[in-house]
Amino acid sequence: MATLCRPSIAVPEYVLTREETLRLARTMHADHPQLGLVLRLIENTGVRTRHIVQPIDETLKHPGFERRNKIYEAEAKRRVPQVVYGALDNAGLGVGDIDMIVYVSCTGFMMPSLTAWLINTMGFGTETRQLPIAQLGCAAGGSAINRAHDFCLAYPTANVLIVACEFCSLCYQPIDVGVGSLLSNGLFGDAVAAAVVRGHGGAGVRLERNGSHLVPDTEDWISYAVKGTGFHFLLDKRVPTTMQMLAPAMRALASQHAWDVSGLDFHIVHAGGPRILDDLCHFLGVAPEMYRYSRATLTERGNIASCVVFDALDRLFEDGGADESARGVIAGFGPGITAEIALGRWTGSARLGEPGRRAAARAGVA
Repeated sequence: MATLCRPSIAVPEYVLTREETLRLARTMHADHPQLGLVLRLIENTGVRTRHIVQPIDETLKHPGFERRNKIYEAEAKRRVPQVVYGALDNAGLGVGDIDMIVYVSCTGFMMPSLTAWLINTMGFGTETRQLPIAQLGCAAGGSAINRAHDFCLAYPTANVLIVACEFCSLCYQPIDVGVGSLLSNGLFGDAVAAAVVRGHGGAGVRLERNGSHLVPDTEDWISYAVKGTGFHFLLDKRVPTTMQMLAPAMRALASQHAWDVSGLDFHIVHAGGPRILDDLCHFLGVAPEMYRYSRATLTERGNIASCVVFDALDRLFEDGGADESARGVIAGFGPGITAEIALGRWTGSARLGEPGRRAAARAGVA
């Protein structure tokens, strides 16, 4: 049965604090009629630090969509290989063991996809399947896990590499001064992540069931307007209420698996903002502690789009993992409004993944 192994995560070296974000908002939008509201919304995100691929002075400039997309491509090629090698190492595999690469990103565009570059540059087999996913936004991390699971169900001995690359700062638009846009300027961060789903063997989350849910007539709640200057992020004020509609889908999928979602042992979910986590506690009847890993990702790195579920899952591994056969859920939420949900059990001969065991050995810990 397919196992989602420990992810590998990397964030850029340039750090943007909440205090600096608030100072920039006060300085750049001093005459905004709703500045007070914007500042309160940014403060309430719970985001303390974010990482961005360029210094803030460069980020605030707009050299044009062509130049920004070139930065996206160059930074992806510079930063993705290290997380790919990390994910392969975590899974105990090499490039020759991978049968499919799923690449998810919504913050830049390449054709051919980065998957082709990875195959040519890193030595993956020329018969490696490619599955780029570009338009599911923050839900794409969950979708990648589910499509990898599906592939391993069809080909039980196959292994799938997932790569998520999100440079949200490259979508900054100086001319967008609506409250939703200004809020997003204080919420999103940059990151790259990778993880392997092994068809056989491996330690991590043994995937047992997955499902998708689309909330009807919400297509315009989260979207991009594609203009000459690039991607303009549109966020409807109704988005914070979406968990009331998506929590039942999580409960229903668990029920189909004869599980009670309120009684699971771990929850790894997309942290788009604190309201999402607070509402899930309410609608699913789980303790706030259940979302500590997702909340830590939001606090320390912001909303890193499709990378969130991998960063939160890595924190579970870092914390020692879960008990053998512990039951859990992984869920990504994004445009549509869409939920991508997976159910699985913790598996492995030890609570620590392989990197954790090596670190313990170096430290002299059994």
